[in-house]
Amino acid sequence: MTRSKKKSGSSKGTLIVLAIVLVLGLIFIATGADPLGLFTEGVTPTALQPIPASQTPLRPPTETLSGATTIAPKSGADWYEVGFVTPRNMSESIKNEYSASGLPAEILAGSLAERLIYYIDSAQTSIHVAAFEIDLTDVSNALIRAHKRGVQVRFITDDEFGLGADKKPGHGQLAAMKKAGIEIKDDGRNGLMHNKFWIFDGKIVWTGSTNATINGMFEQNNNVIVLKSPDVAAIYERQFADMWNGEFGARAPSTVDDQKVTVNGTPILVLFSPEDKPVQYIVTYLQNARRNIRFMAFSYTQPDMGNAMLERLKNGVVVEGVFETVGSDSEFSEMLPLHCAGGKMRRDGNPGFLHHKVIIIDNRIVITGSLNFSDGANKNNNENVIIIDNAEIAKRYLEEFQRVWQEASDLDPARFKCP
Repeated sequence: MTRSKKKSGSSKGTLIVLAIVLVLGLIFIATGADPLGLFTEGVTPTALQPIPASQTPLRPPTETLSGATTIAPKSGADWYEVGFVTPRNMSESIKNEYSASGLPAEILAGSLAERLIYYIDSAQTSIHVAAFEIDLTDVSNALIRAHKRGVQVRFITDDEFGLGADKKPGHGQLAAMKKAGIEIKDDGRNGLMHNKFWIFDGKIVWTGSTNATINGMFEQNNNVIVLKSPDVAAIYERQFADMWNGEFGARAPSTVDDQKVTVNGTPILVLFSPEDKPVQYIVTYLQNARRNIRFMAFSYTQPDMGNAMLERLKNGVVVEGVFETVGSDSEFSEMLPLHCAGGKMRRDGNPGFLHHKVIIIDNRIVITGSLNFSDGANKNNNENVIIIDNAEIAKRYLEEFQRVWQEASDLDPARFKCP
């Protein structure tokens, strides 16, 4: 009798466990969340933990502005903005003229440049910039205005593509800033200072793939994300301080365990190269993809990322990507291996560069920043990567992916033959 009761209790317990597993499985299928780790592989301690879609903060619909970009929202009550460039395809002579003398009002209106100038003009205490290059006089003039009204303006750039290029046609912005009293430092090394981040008043971070240039803001496919978070800003301020003090490249220590924050319920991880070796973390996210991986890549030659996507393809994950045409057919490119393994690959249709460095995983995780998908960017350059788990932000990037995808072309089977 006792034995029979134990069997009955055990059976009920088993049914309860199975019911719980079934419910968790349905939650995972619906949202991608796996709170007990039953359906996904383990992740490193620094990886973001998925949050249920119901907890993801909803944002207003994207606000379409005139001109060259879509950026939203403008309201200061919201904690993020996302913006993209719609290329204009201007002639070189026109671009040089606009860079040097300033942009006409109709070109500036609604652009990322206008929005950047808004943040510069709104700064009260400090503007700290790590910019690979600059050739927009409207932007440099805004920085000079900020300096003159007492804002601390500090500017870090690349020695070759920043300072070295300042004498080219359409340039001279750095010289003008120096003349006005703004302190400018460069990396002075072989690796690139390839960042494109701006920190305003220690509270707001502007980052992404967009250089402060006529090409970056008007000709190339690019993205910007603005995060209004003192916690995120503090992470970038520490990195800026390291570089300002001469700690470029591997000289800066990794503080990756202090680079995870949650903003309005959204987990965010910030990574810097070369000290954090961001690729190893990106690979972890790719390995944990369960439905789809979509990406837009200026350069994609990093084999570990390629292998992670190939492995996911074998396990039924949809992989779609758009490559910048230039360099996509090189022997080091991951385009052909992914194409031949069943991934849907295209080459971009923009006469200018597709300059994005974006991955969207399972319609909720966005990976963006300045880092091209290459060993050089991962191990040698000063770069930043930001990883955000938020379905609404991912939706914005998916809309951009669809737009770029529609303009891109399938691979020519006569030219790109699989082994």
